[in-house]
Amino acid sequence: MTDNAQATAVPGWVLKFMDAIDTLEFSEGFAPLTEDTDMFFGTAHIHGVEAIKEFFVKIDAPLNITHEVLEFWTASDGVRLLRGEATMARKSEPDQAVRAPFMHIFYLDQEEPVRIRTLRITAGPLQTDAVM
Repeated sequence: MTDNAQATAVPGWVLKFMDAIDTLEFSEGFAPLTEDTDMFFGTAHIHGVEAIKEFFVKIDAPLNITHEVLEFWTASDGVRLLRGEATMARKSEPDQAVRAPFMHIFYLDQEEPVRIRTLRITAGPLQTDAVM
């Protein structure tokens, strides 16, 4: 069986999620996450919305960061694919910004309201010495 993803407009919940990561203000943007959500970021496995929030605070608090969604696709069985670029710089060196590509794969438990079962994130390549 062949299953193809279809390019679609970026839904509001995705834009709110990206904004929550940028601002570290998690209220509405993190509403799709639950205590059962699993997130895989590179080799890290984080379970539950509170642990996911803590993870983003740990990696993003030292940075000025913005995520730009470039493409979004919808596939069957609740799979959503996102391609974007992040612009980031250490807060202590805001003029030394770098850009890094990223991909998010969302596996939804339900569509309305959206609930995310699993989120897989890959990022890079990245000039890590510029921001870490």
